[in-house]
Amino acid sequence: MQGLHLTGDLFDCGCSAAILTDLKTLATLCRQTTVDSGLTVVDEKFHVFPDVDGHPGGITGALLLAESHLAVHTWPERRGVTLDVYVCNFTSDNCAKAQRLFDTLVVAFRPASQTVNRNRARRPRGVDPGHRCGGPGRRPGRGSHPTRSSSTG
Repeated sequence: MQGLHLTGDLFDCGCSAAILTDLKTLATLCRQTTVDSGLTVVDEKFHVFPDVDGHPGGITGALLLAESHLAVHTWPERRGVTLDVYVCNFTSDNCAKAQRLFDTLVVAFRPASQTVNRNRARRPRGVDPGHRCGGPGRRPGRGSHPTRSSSTG
């Protein structure tokens, strides 16, 4: 499948503590940034970890997107965050939207340093090129959803 996978490890984040420890604050940030980037939230799940030695626990969250997913993990005791954004490009090129989402979240967390990986998923040999980051427009004659099938031959 053609798409874009962005991951980031953010260190010594200078954002407010609430973004790292408050469920409502983090979930609202993720949801609003995703929508503002032009991506479609289908569902979400967040989990708040218990306090450790009197310090607030972190949060793990995922937004399921029509285009794929956003995952975020916070470590308030380290002021750290990991981000994971993936979009597929089945009927349209979502790369710019994914990059905007990722970049906006990085700015919101305000890391002192970061490690970012950007991987473009490429089509296997012999597969119709369809959409890929920086690739051509919509393929004619294709619906908005893939047909899933398996074969053993």
